Amino acid sequence: MHPTHDVSPHATVTTALTSPRARRIALAAALVVGALALAACAPGPNPDVGTPTADGSPAGFWLGLWQGVIVPVTFVVSLFTDTVNIYEVHNNGNWYDFGFVLGLGLFVGGPFGASRGRRNH
Repeated sequence: MHPTHDVSPHATVTTALTSPRARRIALAAALVVGALALAACAPGPNPDVGTPTADGSPAGFWLGLWQGVIVPVTFVVSLFTDTVNIYEVHNNGNWYDFGFVLGLGLFVGGPFGASRGRRNH
């Protein structure tokens, strides 16, 4: 009686992916794809920073905070109209951005909001 060998295509793929060289190649490919994905998300310059809005002043921290809190509603409205944006481009720069991100964080429950589970007492 002769021993049988698994000649299925899955056997060679599993063996090939477990070799150290294949793992290094897969890791390098994943790093390249990840770097390209991050580079694609990089923001460009905002030429309207510091320029006044219709009321005469650029949006600051407090308006950024408010717009961050209401971003879920604003996003839905922005899908159906061209006159509503979720982000004010006429802002004062970093303070507006900080307020916007802080407001968005308040809406989603902060950095630990998603990991907090329900407690049954």
